[in-house]
Amino acid sequence: MGGYPSEDILKDFYIPDYVLARRLEEVGDVSHVPACPVVVFVNSNSGGRRGGDLIVTYRTLLNKNQVFDLGETAPGEVLQQLYENLEILKQDGDPLASEIQKRLKLIVAGGDGTANWLLGVVSDLKLPQLPPVATVPLGTGNNLPFSFGWGKKNPGIDKRSVMSFLNQVKTAKEMKIDGWHLVMQMRALKEGSRDPIEPSGQTNSLNAFQQDGFHTFRGRFWNYFSTGMDAQVSYAFHSDRKLHPEKFKNQLVNQSNYFKLGCTQGWFCTSCFHPSSRNIAQLANVRMMSRQGQWEDLYVPRSIRSLVCLNLPSFSGGLNPWGKPDPKKSHERDLTPPYVDDGLIEIVGFRDAWHGLILLLPEGHGTRLAQTSGVRFEFKKGAADHTYMRIDGEPWRQPLPADDGSVTVEISHAGQVKMLAPRFCRSKSLHEPSSPVS
Repeated sequence: MGGYPSEDILKDFYIPDYVLARRLEEVGDVSHVPACPVVVFVNSNSGGRRGGDLIVTYRTLLNKNQVFDLGETAPGEVLQQLYENLEILKQDGDPLASEIQKRLKLIVAGGDGTANWLLGVVSDLKLPQLPPVATVPLGTGNNLPFSFGWGKKNPGIDKRSVMSFLNQVKTAKEMKIDGWHLVMQMRALKEGSRDPIEPSGQTNSLNAFQQDGFHTFRGRFWNYFSTGMDAQVSYAFHSDRKLHPEKFKNQLVNQSNYFKLGCTQGWFCTSCFHPSSRNIAQLANVRMMSRQGQWEDLYVPRSIRSLVCLNLPSFSGGLNPWGKPDPKKSHERDLTPPYVDDGLIEIVGFRDAWHGLILLLPEGHGTRLAQTSGVRFEFKKGAADHTYMRIDGEPWRQPLPADDGSVTVEISHAGQVKMLAPRFCRSKSLHEPSSPVS
């Protein structure tokens, strides 16, 4: 076979057309039960356009109808139709349908924003059995894939590389991961006001509502929410990439451009580019949910210019802001190990990019502020005309009201989904605390 996988091996991942198609009259060969049936979603615009080539490879190896370009097809439509087909087939006594539903795994290739999208869809559909998800690192930061052991470099797109990944998916373990709701709310403007309030920029992760005189935006994240200088740099990067896509051809070039923007935006040069009014303490009051279920104020040092609410041990391309606290200090502050499925989120602050570079050291970490099951930000009116926020790699510029009211952001637990991970990965589970962490 010239080193390429045999048809018998590929059958372990194959889903026949009659299961996938809307018309269910024709039933195909059911003699082979796939050990690891997969549905593949690829963002064709990710990875310096390598996503398009990856789609071709997957469609060559598998049934082309089980591989989807997210630029053309929404994952919710695909999964809803597939599960409806499976239910009909099960009712008709089809022997393959129940096995596929039981063993189904999802693969998503793209950046962190793409993975966030698919995980949200899986959670929202309330499927009878949640399929676990494997993430292919096809973006710039790739924090989600890195957290679960899939690496952070863009993968090979040839048949051998894709087949190797499929085999890892086949043997991967399942891990649960907490999801987090984000609700941002501000009072609707008075008639005739020209003060903008809606977020601008990369807002695909937010859904807008208006009721009872308030504008409300809802979103969900699995890795992090951040506000402040890091989100400003991310916003500049995404805006520049949208205007000049030819400058962002591969992961290495993207990371270089990101670093340059960090310099020009003042992430390294505080006094020259970043006035004190942009410090988090000047912009917002921050409250956290205590272990007794009561809201209490969270002290944020005035030097902190970026605040991260972190669920996974990977941020900004694989760095771990929380680090490994000293056991004695953890006991004194009532801190627990940062599990990804414990219903708690870690809050970390950074003064500037130089502070962030400490994460490159073995014991490096940001300013550990708290662990909590809920966070509330109240951005003060008149403190600034805007700030920056982002969730799982998707940034936006958030205008702040100049006269009437404030912008509130509240974060709360939002259930769990299943991830796939090789045996060794950075993320730790509450139910597998002895799992090694690299």
